[in-house]
Amino acid sequence: MKAHIVIANRLIKLAANITKVLSYAFHYFFPDKRFTLPARSGALIKGADRAIPRIIWQTNYTDKATLPVYLNYLFNRIMSPTFEYRFMITEARAAFVKANYSPEIFEAYSRLQIGASQADFWRILVLQKYGGVYLDIDAHAVWPLGYTIRPEHEELYIIRKNNELTNYFIASKPNNPNLQKLIEQVLTNIRENTIQGVYNLTGPGVFNSVLNYQQVPTTWYRHTCSQGSFTNEYFQYIDKPQGKWTKEQHKVDVVRQDPPAKEKPGND
Repeated sequence: MKAHIVIANRLIKLAANITKVLSYAFHYFFPDKRFTLPARSGALIKGADRAIPRIIWQTNYTDKATLPVYLNYLFNRIMSPTFEYRFMITEARAAFVKANYSPEIFEAYSRLQIGASQADFWRILVLQKYGGVYLDIDAHAVWPLGYTIRPEHEELYIIRKNNELTNYFIASKPNNPNLQKLIEQVLTNIRENTIQGVYNLTGPGVFNSVLNYQQVPTTWYRHTCSQGSFTNEYFQYIDKPQGKWTKEQHKVDVVRQDPPAKEKPGND
């Protein structure tokens, strides 16, 4: 057991939760104050090239962040000084998919009506194209990423309890055959549109149906990356009336139905 990392994780959570509590007071006095997440920011320290490029990818519906979300971003920058940072909002994600993938993939992506489901698909597409490390907007490293991701790694996935794979942290080289399998499965799920809910249609459920945790490099989540220490649902979705995807998916179909085919003119 990596006791020193577990201890570090607990101390980080304690400090982060203190900042989260204080943030309620901050946003009470400054309700409209937001901090801008950069679309791109260079590495603070030059690191040697590796199979998994030193890039952190994140996305959100807006680049205007509350204080807790911004503190989460700053903490990740401290924990990954040899990594550059790239961030995309909703419109930038769509532009990336359109510019870098086939019309078929873009059409399937465009049928997704919930931002979290789009983000699920985008993260594997962007890693397949450029490689790097994807982190959810509320996720933070618990140990420096340069040590967690070793030179010999070509991919790395998180496992949680019961050996369940998740997708809030993904590290991969570009052109990864396993990511390609995930992309193909998401495409199939969108086309068939028989799966209810974001989790199994585009999210972690896809990872667990396609990948065998015993056959891919994995790391225990408590030793790698945590969620929700700095922020929470209130601070993440303060400017989004629809709320979190867990609520939105009960009001909106995850996949937009295909428009009805035009009737062919009859022969009579």
